[in-house]
Amino acid sequence: MRRLNAVNRKQALKVVKELDAFPKVLDDYKETTATGGGVSLAVFGVIIILVLSEVIYYARTELKFDYEVDTQMDGKLKINIDITVAMRCNALGADVVDSTGQNFGHSNFGSLEMDDTYFELSTEQRRYLDIIQDVNKYLREEYHAIQELMWLSGSVYTSFRKGMPERKDKPSHRPDACRIHGTLVVNKVAGNFHITAGKSIPVFPSGHAHISFNIGDNEMNYTHRINHLSFGDIVHGVVSPLDGEEKITKDNYHLFQYFIQVVPTEVRTYRANVDTYQYAVTERNRTINHAKGSHGISGIFYKYDLNSLKIRVREQHQPIWQFLVRLCGIIGGVFSVAGMMRNWSGFLADIICCRFHLGKYKESDSSSSSSQILTQSLTDDSSFNNSPKVNLLQSGT
Repeated sequence: MRRLNAVNRKQALKVVKELDAFPKVLDDYKETTATGGGVSLAVFGVIIILVLSEVIYYARTELKFDYEVDTQMDGKLKINIDITVAMRCNALGADVVDSTGQNFGHSNFGSLEMDDTYFELSTEQRRYLDIIQDVNKYLREEYHAIQELMWLSGSVYTSFRKGMPERKDKPSHRPDACRIHGTLVVNKVAGNFHITAGKSIPVFPSGHAHISFNIGDNEMNYTHRINHLSFGDIVHGVVSPLDGEEKITKDNYHLFQYFIQVVPTEVRTYRANVDTYQYAVTERNRTINHAKGSHGISGIFYKYDLNSLKIRVREQHQPIWQFLVRLCGIIGGVFSVAGMMRNWSGFLADIICCRFHLGKYKESDSSSSSSQILTQSLTDDSSFNNSPKVNLLQSGT
C-alpha cells in the first residue's frame, strides 16, 4: 500500500513538472557577458525610476464629481460679504429682498458691520489683491479647472487662507470709504442684495425705501472693491469668482449689477468636509443719466438665484488593485522590451561584423572538406591494394 502511494505521488509530481511554465536552465549552459551586465543595470535603473513615479502618482488624489437634484429647498442660505465702497458709511444702506416679496434689513436677517476705512490699499494689501486677481484671471482665461485649486488637498496657495492682511500704517487724511462685512442668512430662494445711497426705511405694506435727499451729488461714488463674496459655509483657501474684483467709476450716478447663479455643493475631501455653494456670475454696469435715457437707481446690486442641481465632490485615491497591476506591467514590460532590444541589437551587430552569412558558406571550407573526402577515399583504395591476395582453387584441380 505504501509503495502504491509513493508511485502515485511520483506520477503526480511528474505531471506537475510537465506543466512547469518556468523551466530552469542549468548554470553550465548560461553565458554571462559584460554587455549583458550593463544592460541589466540600465534595466534595473529604469524600473526603479518608473516604480517611484508610480508610487508618487498613487499617493496623489483625484476628485470625483456626481450630480443630483437638490431636495433641501426649505433651508437657509448664508451670504458672506466683505465689500469696500468709496463712500462714507453714514451715506450708505445695505438690504436684502427675496423673490417671495419679503424684505429683510441686514439688522433683522443677519449681522453686517459698516466700518470707516481707506479705499487706497497698503503695499501688503495690494500685493495680496494682485495675487487674487491673477488667479481668477488665469482660471477664467486659460486653465478652466477651478476644482483643482479649490478642493484638492495640498494644491491651495497658503496666502489665501489668511484673507486680506490688516493695514499697519494709517494715512494722514480722514477715512474716505466704508467697509461692509459680515454674514446674512436668507431664505433659499432667489433674491438680491444691494448697496445704495441712504439708509432704508420700511414701506407699508411691504418693501422699503432709501432716504438720500440729504446726500449731495459730489458725495456719491460707487467705486468699490469686493474683498470676498461667497455663499454657504466659509471654506478657507477657496477663491470665489468675485474675490478681488475692483470697479472704478468717475460718475457720481452709476449702476453696477452682478447676476449670480448659485449651485449647492457638497464637499467631502481630506481637507474639507462642508456643505457649501459655488457660483457663476455675469456683470454689467452703466451710468445713470435721465437726460440721455439711461434710467434706473444708482448703486451696487447682487441678484442671485439657486440651481436645482447639487454637485457632490469627493476626493479619493487610485484603487490598490490598479496600482498593483500597473507595477506588474512596469516590471514585466521593461524586462520584455529590454530582452527584445538586446536580441535585436546582437543580431544587427552580428550582421555588421559578418559573423552570420545567412546560408552562404566559405569556398575554402567546401574545398577543404572535399579534399578530405578524396584523401580518405584514396587511403581506402591503397589499403585495399595492400591486402593479401588469396587464390581460389576449383575442387577439380
